[in-house]
Amino acid sequence: MTLDEQLAYLTKGCVDVVRAGELKAKLERGHPLTVKVGFDPTAPDLHLGHTVLLRKMKHFQDLGHRVIFVIGDFTGLIGDPTGRSKTRPPLTKDEIAANAETYKAQVFKVLDRDKTVVDFNARWLGALGADGMVKLAARYNVAQMLERREFRQRFDAGKPIAVHEFLYPLAQAYDSVFLKADVELGGTDQLFNLNVGRDIMPGYGLEAQVVMTTPLLEGLDGVEKMSKSLGNYIGVTDSADEMFGKVLSVSDELMWRYYLLLTDDSEASVNATRQQVSDGALHPKAAKMALAKRIVTDFHGAVAAAAAQEAFEARFTRGELDSASLTTVDVVVPVGGSVPLSRVMVDAGLASSNSDATRKIQQGGVKLDREKVTAVTMRIDVGRPELLLEVGRKAVRLVVREE
Repeated sequence: MTLDEQLAYLTKGCVDVVRAGELKAKLERGHPLTVKVGFDPTAPDLHLGHTVLLRKMKHFQDLGHRVIFVIGDFTGLIGDPTGRSKTRPPLTKDEIAANAETYKAQVFKVLDRDKTVVDFNARWLGALGADGMVKLAARYNVAQMLERREFRQRFDAGKPIAVHEFLYPLAQAYDSVFLKADVELGGTDQLFNLNVGRDIMPGYGLEAQVVMTTPLLEGLDGVEKMSKSLGNYIGVTDSADEMFGKVLSVSDELMWRYYLLLTDDSEASVNATRQQVSDGALHPKAAKMALAKRIVTDFHGAVAAAAAQEAFEARFTRGELDSASLTTVDVVVPVGGSVPLSRVMVDAGLASSNSDATRKIQQGGVKLDREKVTAVTMRIDVGRPELLLEVGRKAVRLVVREE
Protein backbone atom coordinates (compact mmCIF):
# COMPACT_ATOMS: atom_id res chain seq x y z
CA MET A 1 0.00 0.00 0.00
CA THR A 2 1.02 3.59 -0.52
CA LEU A 3 1.26 5.80 2.56
CA ASP A 4 -2.13 7.37 1.81
CA GLU A 5 -3.69 3.91 1.31
CA GLN A 6 -2.28 2.77 4.66
CA LEU A 7 -3.69 5.85 6.36
CA ALA A 8 -7.12 5.28 4.79
CA TYR A 9 -7.10 1.58 5.79
CA LEU A 10 -6.11 2.30 9.39
CA THR A 11 -8.57 5.14 9.91
CA LYS A 12 -11.55 3.47 8.18
CA GLY A 13 -14.58 3.57 10.45
CA CYS A 14 -12.81 5.60 13.16
CA VAL A 15 -14.62 8.45 14.87
CA ASP A 16 -11.66 10.35 16.34
CA VAL A 17 -8.06 10.45 15.11
CA VAL A 18 -5.90 12.70 17.30
CA ARG A 19 -4.09 13.55 15.15
CA ALA A 20 -4.07 12.19 11.60
CA GLY A 21 -1.02 14.26 10.66
CA GLU A 22 0.97 12.75 13.51
CA LEU A 23 -0.08 9.24 12.50
CA LYS A 24 1.06 9.90 8.94
CA ALA A 25 4.40 11.19 10.21
CA LYS A 26 4.91 8.08 12.34
CA LEU A 27 4.08 5.84 9.38
CA GLU A 28 6.49 7.75 7.13
CA ARG A 29 9.41 6.66 9.30
CA GLY A 30 8.94 3.11 8.06
CA HIS A 31 9.31 1.47 11.48
CA PRO A 32 6.65 -0.79 13.05
CA LEU A 33 4.48 1.18 15.46
CA THR A 34 3.62 0.04 18.98
CA VAL A 35 -0.17 -0.04 19.13
CA LYS A 36 -1.80 -0.50 22.50
CA VAL A 37 -5.35 -1.20 23.60
CA GLY A 38 -6.56 -2.05 27.07
CA PHE A 39 -9.48 -4.25 28.11
CA ASP A 40 -10.58 -4.45 31.70
CA PRO A 41 -11.90 -7.98 32.28
CA THR A 42 -15.20 -6.80 33.77
CA ALA A 43 -17.37 -9.42 32.01
CA PRO A 44 -16.62 -12.99 30.98
CA ASP A 45 -17.69 -12.85 27.34
CA LEU A 46 -17.01 -10.72 24.28
CA HIS A 47 -19.60 -9.77 21.66
CA LEU A 48 -19.40 -8.29 18.17
CA GLY A 49 -19.43 -4.78 19.62
CA HIS A 50 -16.03 -5.52 21.15
CA THR A 51 -14.73 -6.86 17.85
CA VAL A 52 -15.04 -3.44 16.18
CA LEU A 53 -12.02 -2.40 18.22
CA LEU A 54 -10.32 -5.79 17.81
CA ARG A 55 -10.68 -5.54 14.02
CA LYS A 56 -8.94 -2.16 14.08
CA MET A 57 -6.10 -3.79 16.02
CA LYS A 58 -6.01 -6.48 13.33
CA HIS A 59 -5.70 -3.79 10.64
CA PHE A 60 -2.49 -2.59 12.28
CA GLN A 61 -1.26 -6.19 12.46
CA ASP A 62 -2.00 -6.61 8.76
CA LEU A 63 0.43 -3.77 8.05
CA GLY A 64 3.19 -5.23 10.22
CA HIS A 65 2.78 -3.16 13.39
CA ARG A 66 3.25 -4.44 16.95
CA VAL A 67 -0.07 -4.77 18.76
CA ILE A 68 -0.21 -5.10 22.56
CA PHE A 69 -3.42 -6.40 24.13
CA VAL A 70 -3.34 -5.06 27.69
CA ILE A 71 -5.52 -6.90 30.18
CA GLY A 72 -6.34 -4.46 32.97
CA ASP A 73 -5.96 -6.69 35.98
CA PHE A 74 -4.79 -3.65 37.97
CA THR A 75 -7.15 -1.02 36.53
CA GLY A 76 -10.02 -3.50 36.87
CA LEU A 77 -9.56 -3.29 40.64
CA ILE A 78 -10.16 0.48 40.44
CA GLY A 79 -13.13 0.36 38.07
CA ASP A 80 -13.44 2.49 34.92
CA PRO A 81 -15.71 5.51 35.66
CA THR A 82 -16.58 5.82 31.96
CA GLY A 83 -20.34 6.11 31.51
CA ARG A 84 -20.99 5.73 35.23
CA SER A 85 -23.26 8.01 37.24
CA LYS A 86 -21.94 6.48 40.46
CA THR A 87 -18.82 4.70 41.69
CA ARG A 88 -18.37 1.31 40.03
CA PRO A 89 -18.24 -1.64 42.44
CA PRO A 90 -14.73 -3.13 42.29
CA LEU A 91 -14.19 -6.66 41.03
CA THR A 92 -12.38 -9.22 43.11
CA LYS A 93 -9.00 -10.56 42.01
CA ASP A 94 -10.56 -13.98 41.40
CA GLU A 95 -13.27 -12.48 39.14
CA ILE A 96 -10.66 -10.54 37.18
CA ALA A 97 -8.43 -13.60 36.77
CA ALA A 98 -11.31 -15.78 35.54
CA ASN A 99 -12.57 -13.16 33.10
CA ALA A 100 -9.05 -12.48 31.83
CA GLU A 101 -8.59 -16.14 30.89
CA THR A 102 -11.85 -16.05 28.93
CA TYR A 103 -10.76 -12.86 27.14
CA LYS A 104 -7.46 -14.45 26.15
CA ALA A 105 -9.31 -17.41 24.67
CA GLN A 106 -11.76 -15.25 22.71
CA VAL A 107 -9.69 -12.37 21.28
CA PHE A 108 -7.80 -14.68 18.95
CA LYS A 109 -10.98 -15.28 17.02
CA VAL A 110 -10.09 -11.88 15.51
CA LEU A 111 -6.44 -11.16 16.29
CA ASP A 112 -3.44 -13.07 14.96
CA ARG A 113 -2.18 -15.06 17.94
CA ASP A 114 1.42 -15.08 16.69
CA LYS A 115 1.47 -11.32 16.17
CA THR A 116 -0.23 -10.27 19.42
CA VAL A 117 1.56 -9.38 22.64
CA VAL A 118 -0.68 -10.05 25.66
CA ASP A 119 0.33 -8.28 28.86
CA PHE A 120 -1.19 -7.47 32.26
CA ASN A 121 -0.93 -3.94 33.61
CA ALA A 122 -0.50 -5.06 37.22
CA ARG A 123 3.03 -5.96 36.12
CA TRP A 124 4.09 -2.31 35.96
CA LEU A 125 1.36 -0.48 37.87
CA GLY A 126 1.79 -2.75 40.88
CA ALA A 127 5.52 -2.10 40.78
CA LEU A 128 4.98 1.68 41.01
CA GLY A 129 4.21 1.47 44.71
CA ALA A 130 2.77 4.29 46.79
CA ASP A 131 5.63 6.66 45.99
CA GLY A 132 5.29 6.15 42.25
CA MET A 133 1.49 6.50 42.34
CA VAL A 134 1.77 9.83 44.20
CA LYS A 135 4.25 11.10 41.61
CA LEU A 136 1.93 9.97 38.82
CA ALA A 137 -1.04 11.73 40.45
CA ALA A 138 1.00 14.95 40.62
CA ARG A 139 1.05 15.13 36.81
CA TYR A 140 -2.68 15.99 36.56
CA ASN A 141 -4.92 18.33 38.47
CA VAL A 142 -8.52 18.24 39.68
CA ALA A 143 -9.65 20.92 37.22
CA GLN A 144 -8.45 18.73 34.34
CA MET A 145 -10.24 15.71 35.78
CA LEU A 146 -13.50 17.64 36.08
CA GLU A 147 -13.41 18.25 32.34
CA ARG A 148 -14.59 14.66 32.11
CA ARG A 149 -18.34 14.71 31.51
CA GLU A 150 -19.23 11.98 34.03
CA PHE A 151 -17.20 13.65 36.79
CA ARG A 152 -18.62 17.09 36.03
CA GLN A 153 -22.21 15.83 36.03
CA ARG A 154 -21.76 14.04 39.33
CA PHE A 155 -19.97 17.03 40.87
CA ASP A 156 -22.69 19.46 39.76
CA ALA A 157 -25.41 17.12 41.02
CA GLY A 158 -23.73 16.73 44.40
CA LYS A 159 -23.11 13.03 43.84
CA PRO A 160 -19.97 11.52 45.37
CA ILE A 161 -16.79 10.99 43.38
CA ALA A 162 -14.36 8.64 45.08
CA VAL A 163 -10.74 9.83 44.99
CA HIS A 164 -9.55 6.50 43.59
CA GLU A 165 -11.69 7.10 40.45
CA PHE A 166 -9.34 9.93 39.49
CA LEU A 167 -6.55 7.36 39.46
CA TYR A 168 -8.15 5.30 36.69
CA PRO A 169 -7.34 7.54 33.68
CA LEU A 170 -3.89 8.17 35.12
CA ALA A 171 -3.22 4.45 35.50
CA GLN A 172 -4.39 3.85 31.92
CA ALA A 173 -2.15 6.71 30.77
CA TYR A 174 0.83 5.17 32.54
CA ASP A 175 0.23 1.98 30.54
CA SER A 176 1.09 4.04 27.46
CA VAL A 177 4.17 5.51 29.14
CA PHE A 178 5.51 2.11 30.22
CA LEU A 179 4.83 0.51 26.83
CA LYS A 180 6.05 3.58 24.88
CA ALA A 181 2.89 3.46 22.78
CA ASP A 182 2.83 5.17 19.40
CA VAL A 183 -0.93 4.67 19.06
CA GLU A 184 -3.68 3.89 21.55
CA LEU A 185 -7.05 2.59 20.41
CA GLY A 186 -10.37 2.64 22.25
CA GLY A 187 -14.09 3.16 21.90
CA THR A 188 -15.49 6.67 21.56
CA ASP A 189 -16.43 6.57 25.26
CA GLN A 190 -12.71 6.25 26.07
CA LEU A 191 -11.62 9.50 24.43
CA PHE A 192 -10.91 11.30 27.73
CA ASN A 193 -8.83 8.42 29.12
CA LEU A 194 -6.84 8.10 25.90
CA ASN A 195 -6.09 11.81 25.78
CA VAL A 196 -4.72 11.74 29.34
CA GLY A 197 -2.04 9.44 27.95
CA ARG A 198 -1.28 12.00 25.24
CA ASP A 199 -1.05 14.71 27.90
CA ILE A 200 1.43 13.04 30.25
CA MET A 201 3.74 11.23 27.83
CA PRO A 202 5.85 14.30 26.91
CA GLY A 203 6.57 14.77 30.65
CA TYR A 204 8.31 11.38 30.56
CA GLY A 205 10.37 12.38 27.52
CA LEU A 206 8.16 10.47 25.09
CA GLU A 207 6.41 11.53 21.91
CA ALA A 208 2.65 11.85 22.50
CA GLN A 209 0.68 8.87 21.29
CA VAL A 210 -1.86 9.13 18.51
CA VAL A 211 -5.38 8.52 19.82
CA MET A 212 -7.89 6.66 17.66
CA THR A 213 -11.45 5.77 18.65
CA THR A 214 -13.90 3.35 17.08
CA PRO A 215 -17.68 3.75 17.29
CA LEU A 216 -19.89 1.89 19.72
CA LEU A 217 -21.85 -0.66 17.72
CA GLU A 218 -25.62 -0.63 18.06
CA GLY A 219 -27.17 -3.91 19.09
CA LEU A 220 -29.88 -5.93 17.39
CA ASP A 221 -32.52 -3.39 18.45
CA GLY A 222 -30.74 -0.68 16.45
CA VAL A 223 -31.04 1.76 19.36
CA GLU A 224 -28.88 0.86 22.36
CA LYS A 225 -25.22 -0.07 22.11
CA MET A 226 -24.62 -3.80 21.95
CA SER A 227 -24.69 -5.18 25.47
CA LYS A 228 -25.15 -8.58 27.03
CA SER A 229 -27.17 -7.05 29.88
CA LEU A 230 -29.64 -5.59 27.36
CA GLY A 231 -29.94 -8.88 25.46
CA ASN A 232 -29.30 -7.18 22.10
CA TYR A 233 -25.93 -8.77 21.47
CA ILE A 234 -24.27 -11.30 19.18
CA GLY A 235 -21.67 -13.18 21.22
CA VAL A 236 -18.41 -14.28 19.64
CA THR A 237 -19.07 -17.72 21.16
CA ASP A 238 -22.64 -17.96 19.81
CA SER A 239 -23.23 -21.03 17.63
CA ALA A 240 -23.01 -20.60 13.86
CA ASP A 241 -26.79 -21.02 13.51
CA GLU A 242 -27.55 -18.53 16.27
CA MET A 243 -25.07 -15.98 14.95
CA PHE A 244 -26.43 -16.28 11.42
CA GLY A 245 -30.02 -15.82 12.57
CA LYS A 246 -29.19 -12.84 14.76
CA VAL A 247 -27.46 -11.00 11.91
CA LEU A 248 -30.49 -11.64 9.70
CA SER A 249 -32.68 -10.01 12.36
CA VAL A 250 -31.06 -6.56 12.13
CA SER A 251 -32.85 -3.84 10.22
CA ASP A 252 -32.01 -3.10 6.58
CA GLU A 253 -30.63 0.28 7.66
CA LEU A 254 -28.43 -1.07 10.46
CA MET A 255 -27.05 -3.71 8.09
CA TRP A 256 -24.85 -1.10 6.42
CA ARG A 257 -23.25 -0.08 9.68
CA TYR A 258 -22.48 -3.75 10.37
CA TYR A 259 -20.95 -4.02 6.89
CA LEU A 260 -18.71 -1.04 7.59
CA LEU A 261 -17.62 -2.01 11.11
CA LEU A 262 -17.63 -5.81 11.02
CA THR A 263 -16.00 -6.47 7.62
CA ASP A 264 -12.83 -5.26 5.93
CA ASP A 265 -14.78 -3.76 3.01
CA SER A 266 -13.83 -0.19 2.21
CA GLU A 267 -16.38 2.54 2.69
CA ALA A 268 -16.55 2.92 -1.10
CA SER A 269 -17.29 -0.80 -1.49
CA VAL A 270 -20.03 -0.70 1.16
CA ASN A 271 -21.57 2.35 -0.50
CA ALA A 272 -21.51 0.60 -3.87
CA THR A 273 -23.37 -2.43 -2.47
CA ARG A 274 -25.83 -0.10 -0.79
CA GLN A 275 -26.44 1.66 -4.09
CA GLN A 276 -27.16 -1.70 -5.74
CA VAL A 277 -29.88 -2.32 -3.16
CA SER A 278 -31.24 1.20 -3.59
CA ASP A 279 -31.38 0.74 -7.38
CA GLY A 280 -33.20 -2.59 -7.05
CA ALA A 281 -30.33 -4.57 -8.57
CA LEU A 282 -29.76 -6.43 -5.28
CA HIS A 283 -32.45 -7.49 -2.81
CA PRO A 284 -31.84 -6.29 0.79
CA LYS A 285 -32.26 -9.86 2.07
CA ALA A 286 -29.55 -11.10 -0.29
CA ALA A 287 -27.18 -8.40 0.96
CA LYS A 288 -27.98 -9.32 4.56
CA MET A 289 -27.51 -13.03 3.89
CA ALA A 290 -24.09 -12.29 2.42
CA LEU A 291 -23.20 -10.24 5.51
CA ALA A 292 -24.36 -12.99 7.88
CA LYS A 293 -22.36 -15.60 6.00
CA ARG A 294 -19.19 -13.48 6.14
CA ILE A 295 -19.51 -12.81 9.86
CA VAL A 296 -20.17 -16.48 10.67
CA THR A 297 -17.22 -17.46 8.47
CA ASP A 298 -14.94 -15.18 10.51
CA PHE A 299 -15.80 -16.99 13.74
CA HIS A 300 -16.74 -20.53 12.67
CA GLY A 301 -15.28 -21.09 9.21
CA ALA A 302 -16.76 -21.35 5.71
CA VAL A 303 -18.22 -24.85 6.13
CA ALA A 304 -20.16 -23.92 9.27
CA ALA A 305 -21.33 -20.68 7.63
CA ALA A 306 -22.69 -22.54 4.61
CA ALA A 307 -24.46 -25.03 6.90
CA ALA A 308 -25.96 -22.20 8.94
CA GLN A 309 -27.28 -20.55 5.78
CA GLU A 310 -28.84 -23.81 4.59
CA ALA A 311 -30.45 -24.42 8.00
CA PHE A 312 -31.85 -20.89 8.03
CA GLU A 313 -33.29 -21.14 4.55
CA ALA A 314 -34.78 -24.59 5.27
CA ARG A 315 -36.57 -23.32 8.35
CA PHE A 316 -37.54 -19.77 7.47
CA THR A 317 -37.79 -19.85 3.69
CA ARG A 318 -39.03 -23.39 3.03
CA GLY A 319 -40.76 -23.84 6.40
CA GLU A 320 -38.90 -27.04 7.26
CA LEU A 321 -38.09 -27.95 10.86
CA ASP A 322 -36.64 -31.21 12.18
CA SER A 323 -38.43 -31.40 15.53
CA ALA A 324 -36.58 -34.61 16.43
CA SER A 325 -33.32 -32.66 16.65
CA LEU A 326 -34.75 -30.03 19.03
CA THR A 327 -34.08 -29.78 22.75
CA THR A 328 -36.96 -31.22 24.80
CA VAL A 329 -38.28 -29.15 27.70
CA ASP A 330 -40.56 -30.71 30.33
CA VAL A 331 -43.46 -28.51 31.42
CA VAL A 332 -45.15 -29.59 34.66
CA VAL A 333 -48.61 -28.12 35.35
CA PRO A 334 -50.88 -28.54 38.40
CA VAL A 335 -53.62 -31.16 38.11
CA GLY A 336 -56.44 -29.58 36.13
CA GLY A 337 -54.51 -26.33 35.88
CA SER A 338 -52.12 -24.47 33.60
CA VAL A 339 -48.94 -22.38 33.64
CA PRO A 340 -48.20 -19.05 31.95
CA LEU A 341 -46.39 -19.29 28.62
CA SER A 342 -44.12 -16.47 29.80
CA ARG A 343 -42.87 -18.63 32.68
CA VAL A 344 -42.30 -21.57 30.33
CA MET A 345 -40.21 -19.31 28.08
CA VAL A 346 -38.05 -18.27 31.03
CA ASP A 347 -37.64 -21.86 32.28
CA ALA A 348 -36.68 -22.96 28.75
CA GLY A 349 -34.01 -20.25 28.52
CA LEU A 350 -35.87 -18.45 25.73
CA ALA A 351 -36.43 -15.27 27.76
CA SER A 352 -34.40 -13.68 30.53
CA SER A 353 -37.44 -12.70 32.63
CA ASN A 354 -41.25 -12.61 32.57
CA SER A 355 -41.13 -9.03 31.30
CA ASP A 356 -38.70 -10.06 28.55
CA ALA A 357 -41.07 -12.91 27.59
CA THR A 358 -44.00 -10.50 27.47
CA ARG A 359 -42.02 -8.13 25.26
CA LYS A 360 -41.13 -10.93 22.85
CA ILE A 361 -44.80 -11.95 22.57
CA GLN A 362 -45.87 -8.35 21.97
CA GLN A 363 -43.24 -8.03 19.25
CA GLY A 364 -44.71 -11.05 17.44
CA GLY A 365 -41.66 -13.23 17.86
CA VAL A 366 -43.30 -16.18 19.63
CA LYS A 367 -45.04 -19.15 17.95
CA LEU A 368 -46.72 -22.30 19.26
CA ASP A 369 -46.99 -25.09 16.69
CA ARG A 370 -46.09 -22.54 13.97
CA GLU A 371 -48.96 -20.19 14.99
CA LYS A 372 -48.06 -16.70 16.20
CA VAL A 373 -48.97 -16.02 19.84
CA THR A 374 -50.74 -12.68 20.26
CA ALA A 375 -51.98 -12.88 23.88
CA VAL A 376 -49.42 -12.14 26.60
CA THR A 377 -51.72 -14.03 29.00
CA MET A 378 -51.38 -17.28 27.03
CA ARG A 379 -51.23 -20.37 29.26
CA ILE A 380 -50.15 -23.98 28.70
CA ASP A 381 -52.19 -26.97 29.89
CA VAL A 382 -52.18 -30.75 29.26
CA GLY A 383 -54.78 -30.41 26.51
CA ARG A 384 -51.81 -30.29 24.12
CA PRO A 385 -49.18 -32.66 25.56
CA GLU A 386 -46.55 -31.86 22.91
CA LEU A 387 -45.93 -28.43 21.47
CA LEU A 388 -43.35 -26.76 19.26
CA LEU A 389 -42.32 -23.44 20.85
CA GLU A 390 -40.42 -20.94 18.70
CA VAL A 391 -39.01 -17.71 20.08
CA GLY A 392 -37.21 -15.69 17.45
CA ARG A 393 -34.58 -17.95 15.88
CA LYS A 394 -34.71 -20.55 18.67
CA ALA A 395 -37.07 -23.52 18.97
CA VAL A 396 -37.70 -26.23 21.56
CA ARG A 397 -40.14 -29.15 21.90
CA LEU A 398 -42.40 -28.90 24.95
CA VAL A 399 -43.62 -32.06 26.67
CA VAL A 400 -46.50 -31.13 28.99
CA ARG A 401 -47.59 -33.29 31.93
CA GLU A 402 -49.54 -32.93 35.17
CA GLU A 403 -47.91 -33.10 38.58
